[in-house]
Amino acid sequence: MKKLTYLTLSLFSIFTFAQEVSKERVKTVLSTLASDEMKGREIGTLENENAANYIAALFKENNLEYCTGKSYLVPFDYNGKTVYNVCGIKKGKSDQYLGFSGHFDHIGTSDKSGDNIYNGADDDASGITTLVGIADYFKNKKPEFSMVFMAFNGEEKGMLGSRAISTDKNLDHIYNKMTALFNFEMVATESQWGKNALYMTGDGFSDLDELFNQNAVNGLKINADPYAKQQLFYRSDNVSFVKKKIIAHSFSTVDMTKASHYHHENDDINVVDFDNMTQIINNLGKTLDKLSPKNFAPKYNDQVKF
Repeated sequence: MKKLTYLTLSLFSIFTFAQEVSKERVKTVLSTLASDEMKGREIGTLENENAANYIAALFKENNLEYCTGKSYLVPFDYNGKTVYNVCGIKKGKSDQYLGFSGHFDHIGTSDKSGDNIYNGADDDASGITTLVGIADYFKNKKPEFSMVFMAFNGEEKGMLGSRAISTDKNLDHIYNKMTALFNFEMVATESQWGKNALYMTGDGFSDLDELFNQNAVNGLKINADPYAKQQLFYRSDNVSFVKKKIIAHSFSTVDMTKASHYHHENDDINVVDFDNMTQIINNLGKTLDKLSPKNFAPKYNDQVKF
């Protein structure tokens, strides 16, 4: 009888924790995107296209469906050159969507001698790694919401990729059913509230954070935007979707009063707290697994400017 109980508990443990995303996986994805070989992933470069193809391969690993056409790569024009956003779909039990996004481009290289690569580990390989981690978490699950994963290009040149894909009519079948978009922007470091915590830009404009926190597991918390005066809500990729009146906020951990790596060559994997990132990704997954159109329908208030 004891053996049977132990076996039952063992099987329960396997199924309970089977979806956990490993720190090794988080480190592999982020390190690949932020490697010297990617040369800062500046839009229009071969390395930027290599990054897009790498993300597409990760989406394929997770058996995501194409958002449009016959590829995860969604083209748009940049100075007469074809460049790509990356987009994949996970069908859930409902046709209502949650969106997860981040930007994979960065600012390339500098002319200085020595370390001249802007690796962009925090900005924003960390955001891409987070959305890939969520896709990993749900690979063998069928969530209540359908999910769309979008890796934007050209953020550093003025949010070009998010503008292009947000106005792509071929994706209206998704946007017309989108409950909310979570845009991850610089989540590699421990927040000013400590581990297992993020903040949400524009927290005063919707009740997304309250509804999320009501369902949050393992102490995960979304805090208020400490930089509200800087209007980051209107200065990140989420704003392309705000203009469509879709609930869309950016989520971050970076303490801008201490972020000496921001847009510097030392934004490499040495700034990354992989334990904290892994914890956040898994707790995001577990919390999202509890959300459904019945308990999660955030709304804007009259303070937001479209």
